[in-house]
Amino acid sequence: MTLSNTVIDPQDPALLLAEVEAAGQRLAAARERLGRVIFGQRVVIDLSLITLLSGGHALLVGVPGLAKTRLVETLGTVLGLDDRRVQFTPDLMPADIIGSEVLEEGDGGRRSFRFIKGPVFCQLLMADEINRASPRTQSALLQAMQEHRVSVAGQYHSLPAPFHVLATQNPLEQEGTYPLPEAQLDRFLMQIDVGYPDLEAERSMLLATTGVTEDKATAAMTAAELQQAQRVVRRIPVGDSVVETILALVRAGRPDTTTLDIVRANVSWGPGPRASQALMLAARARALLEGRLAPSADDVLALAPSVLRHRMALNFAARAEGLGIDQVIAKLCEPHA
Repeated sequence: MTLSNTVIDPQDPALLLAEVEAAGQRLAAARERLGRVIFGQRVVIDLSLITLLSGGHALLVGVPGLAKTRLVETLGTVLGLDDRRVQFTPDLMPADIIGSEVLEEGDGGRRSFRFIKGPVFCQLLMADEINRASPRTQSALLQAMQEHRVSVAGQYHSLPAPFHVLATQNPLEQEGTYPLPEAQLDRFLMQIDVGYPDLEAERSMLLATTGVTEDKATAAMTAAELQQAQRVVRRIPVGDSVVETILALVRAGRPDTTTLDIVRANVSWGPGPRASQALMLAARARALLEGRLAPSADDVLALAPSVLRHRMALNFAARAEGLGIDQVIAKLCEPHA
């Protein structure tokens, strides 16, 4: 049976189960092939796959040399996506990303404009060091992320499907950077913090990447199969207890609706409804990635830091005392653990 060509009956649990199993097998192969190339970053790999399964974008934050760029390139290969990379710099203009119109002269001297597509016209875009671009350029990418289209000279141009942005930020060097506005941060489904690999993973990486030959990524899925998996994610049933956990968690992070003193005293603004939507989709995607038919509250709690950390801001007093946003999120999760 070719599931991608089957008419979907939302009331047919047997068909949904078959689709979950088929997608789970493909995703297991994708995880395994990613793990051959990206060492010691299993959590980062899983969160990146969850982001793509949810149809969203991710912000990768980590110091240089942690394979963020390699991760995005490998994801493109393993998932069968057309991927591009843009190195963001302060002098990068919107036209360098989305494209521009050029005036051409044809036969007979007739002149006309032709649109030349920029690198954003791909399925997986790596925006490297996105906070080095000016706000003008960041806003051009924001439209592409939200609407999956760009506008040039009053004309809209649709982007390929699927379309995902994986952006990177260096948390150390902030000179000459432009912090992303809250509206653009909210468009990222997750902020994935990339840490150092453990000892054994780093040893394996040394042995595997400094010899004569090196493992290369191979495709485990196609773009069409990823889109099919994204449709399956939205059909996975979610129990009332999971919905209530999401609502309680997000609303507890808002200073005006919380009952937690740590939030009321230290948080200047909390997560909006888009955070609830992101948690719902990500919990479903995590269940699919692990071959389960429905998510649990544990999925929500595991994903909460990545979904909420860029959607909340601490006030000056909290930052002065050295309080971190992950500490606040941990307090939000405590009543549901």
